[in-house]
Parts: sequence; C-alpha cells; structure tokens
Amino acid sequence: MTTDSGPNFLIWDVTFACPLRCTHCYTESGRRRPGNLSHEDMVKVADALISFRPTQISLCGGEPLTVPRILDIARRFRDNGVKVLIYTSGWNIPAETITEMADVLEKVVVSVDGATADVHDYIRSRPGSFDRAMHTLGLLDAENDRRRAQGKPAMRFGIDTVIVRSNWHQVDDMAALVARFPNLTELHLGAVVPTGLASRPTFNEHEMLSDEQVSDLNSEATKARLQAAAPATVKVSTTDNFAVQMHPDFIATHPGFRPLEVEPDGEVRAMPIYEGTVGSLLTVDPQELWRRSRARWDDPWVVETLRGVTTRQDWAEAVRRIDYRFGSEEVRARIDKRPAFDPGESRRLTLRPATT
Repeated sequence: MTTDSGPNFLIWDVTFACPLRCTHCYTESGRRRPGNLSHEDMVKVADALISFRPTQISLCGGEPLTVPRILDIARRFRDNGVKVLIYTSGWNIPAETITEMADVLEKVVVSVDGATADVHDYIRSRPGSFDRAMHTLGLLDAENDRRRAQGKPAMRFGIDTVIVRSNWHQVDDMAALVARFPNLTELHLGAVVPTGLASRPTFNEHEMLSDEQVSDLNSEATKARLQAAAPATVKVSTTDNFAVQMHPDFIATHPGFRPLEVEPDGEVRAMPIYEGTVGSLLTVDPQELWRRSRARWDDPWVVETLRGVTTRQDWAEAVRRIDYRFGSEEVRARIDKRPAFDPGESRRLTLRPATT
C-alpha cells in the first residue's frame, strides 16, 4: 500500500440536517442527529483539510446552508487557495445569502431530481421542493445578471440530478429545463449510487436503474443527444458513478483518483459512500487518517468483496456488507432500523402541504 501525496478530491458533509426526505438519501439526512460542530471546531476541521493542500472542496449534507456561518468556513478555504463548491436543495435561501455566496463560492450546485414538480417532489418526499429549487435557481441567475452589470465575474451554478427509475423518463426533459436559466452553466446527471437509503433491497427493487439503463445513460449517443437539447452555453454530463465504487482494479489504474469524505463531526470515512470511519480530524493527524483510509482500500476482505461486483445489484449488496462490517454499533443499529422503501408512502408525503 502507498499513501501517495494525500487526497485531492474532498467532500465534507457538514450536517445531516435537511428539510427534505429524499427516497435515495445517501447520508440519511433529516432522519438522524445533525452532528453539527461548533463554529470553532469547524474551523479546526477546515484547517486540517487545508493542510492537504487541495485545489477544491465540496460542502454537502444534508443541507449545508442550514449550518450557521457556513460561508465563513467557505471563505477560510477560499482564502487559503481552495475552491469551494456547495451542493444545496435550494429549499429556503434568501436573496442576500445568494449575493454573499457569489462573493465566496466557486460554484453552487442545486439538486433537482425531476423536470416537473410531481416527479421531483415525489423523489424528494416534500411538496413544494421543486418550486423552491426553481426559485433559488432564478435568484442565482438574477445575481449573475447583477454581477455582470457591475463588471464582476459571474459565479458558476448548475443542476445535479440523481437518475432513478421514477425520473428515467425525464432525462431529456432535464436538458430542456436548463433553458429557463440563461446564466446556468452545467447540468450533471448521475445514475443513483447504492449507498445509504439507496442501498436498501426494497429501494433497489423499485428504483435502482438496470445495468442497461446505466449503460444507456452514460453512452456517447445519449450525451450527444442531451447536449444538443440544452443551450449551447450549458455543459451537459452524465456518469455511471462507477468511480465511487472504489473497485480495486479502478483504483489501481487511476492513481489520480484520491477521494476523502468527512462526516459533520470531523470523522473521516475510510472510503467515500461506505460507512466506517478511521478517526477524527479534531484529534488525529490528517496524514495518519489518510494512511488509515488507504489501508482500508487495500484490505483483503474489501478487495475480495468489491472484486465480486459485476452488476448494480451486486454493488448494492457489497455496500450493505461493507457498511455492516466496518460500521460502529450505532451505524449497524441505524441500518437495522431503516424502513423498507414504500413508493406509496413517498407519494403520500408529497401530498402534504408545504411548510417553511
């Protein structure tokens, strides 16, 4: 095993708090303790991550914009040469926050999982979530108009869509949707990853894309068709998300892929998307945590488990096995308590009136 020069692709899930209840939620946000740190401890974690000298970091969640002073943390990264991306549901972002974000962030990505309210709200299990996401995208678009009028550089913003069976029929509609926002620059469509709630057997039965659908989504023909359907100013990309499987053959042939994922409380996951942490950035040297993480990638049991994956269903089973083996007692208890995916329950949730 080699620990190389450290991670170069950083993800910090800064909170598990979230106003939505997405059917596929990778972090089970909104259903567990938020795990938020104090601002002082967030600064310590930020400084530990900065010590890796990354070029950029993604702040995710949950909903990262629910974290007090999150833009101060983003500013600390930026002032140390790290580009900051924030992933948001766009549920409730004031216009003045948008303006502050534009001065600090490299890019804002709004999660939109359907081209229409009925599909998006079903997947997000919250009525009104589509309209709120569209409102936020409109604010971002207007902010860029103001910045250009003032001679300031525009802020990049785009849409990220998780593709499941329930929105598969709207893939082309997503490419057309982006035309509503003239300053939007990117649309990314990724096949659902079987992690978190998306690893449940019942979810896989109803919502996991087939291997044929994933191949089609990631084909050059589909990419060309979607790009042609979108405005010329928008870059459209698709992915099968195979990289985050952490398959040993992929790792061996892609030495430049060195991801690190951090949970809200500063605990470092040994492998992104998989449960099981190796220590806290608040108490352990960052390079030691990176060494422990790399050791997990090469663990013989992990290698054998992932080498047996040939289908998306195989991958979901491997996630469940790895999560249960390396997860803490608390993690295993949470896994055991996960409710079966019920399409009817998600539909009933979207019929409830929206609240702030």
